[in-house]
Amino acid sequence: MNKKIGFILVIVLVSLMMLGSVSAGLFDFMGGNNANKTQNDESTFIVGFDAEFPPYGYKDDNGSYVGFDLDLAKEVCKRNNWTFVAQPIDWDAKDAEIDSGSIDCIWNGFTMDGREKDYTWSDPYFDNKQVFVVKSDSGINSISGLKDKIVETQKDSSALAALQGGNKTIADTFKTLNQVADYNTAFMDLESGVCDAVAMDSGVAEYQIHQKNGTSFSILNESMTTEKYGIGFKNGNTDLRDKVQKTLDEMFADGTVKEIASKYGISEDALIHK
Repeated sequence: MNKKIGFILVIVLVSLMMLGSVSAGLFDFMGGNNANKTQNDESTFIVGFDAEFPPYGYKDDNGSYVGFDLDLAKEVCKRNNWTFVAQPIDWDAKDAEIDSGSIDCIWNGFTMDGREKDYTWSDPYFDNKQVFVVKSDSGINSISGLKDKIVETQKDSSALAALQGGNKTIADTFKTLNQVADYNTAFMDLESGVCDAVAMDSGVAEYQIHQKNGTSFSILNESMTTEKYGIGFKNGNTDLRDKVQKTLDEMFADGTVKEIASKYGISEDALIHK
């Protein structure tokens, strides 16, 4: 072989090797091979959740993942000597995450209704109602008082589904039903008078009012629909479900669940325990 050609081949091979190393490093840096995900094992409890769903799971001002459901899960781990991991997930990929074992459960204001056969469920622990929030001085005391009023709700929410479905007769009495991107916007509109009421989940409503010191807004006593929240495990994973359920039952019995709920402004009436 010509020495010049051989030298060029060596340079090419070395360059390719270096390029491969850089590419692999970049792939890992960008999250390839689940580089940033915790390795699951028997002593680690990985909770899959939506990181933008307060009060159940969200990121606080310090950048930490917190929430009612995450605090419950953290206490379950403490009592079982497990390592707790809060794993934010793409909600559309939740089934793939739990089937692959990269998370142990979905615990995040997770509706059981209509999904009964899709997961191995805990007992329901939260009664989530669809309610209306009004200004405390509005003079609106019942759903009938919303006739000819402007009502807002979040896009793709359970409240919107209720008002477009079985409770459409209620929505038909409104002057308008407007959809907004998030409930922070809805509360600002309610406070400023842009709308007269906000339709939303009871747990989220209580949290929002709690954050605003609970004086300016009130929840109408009448609700539209209700749904039960549970902890979803991979189908067939009854052993882990039973361990978590036993610990959660103990937490209900000793008042821990009620204490954590009050931290987020959630009323005892919303909690379900046998």
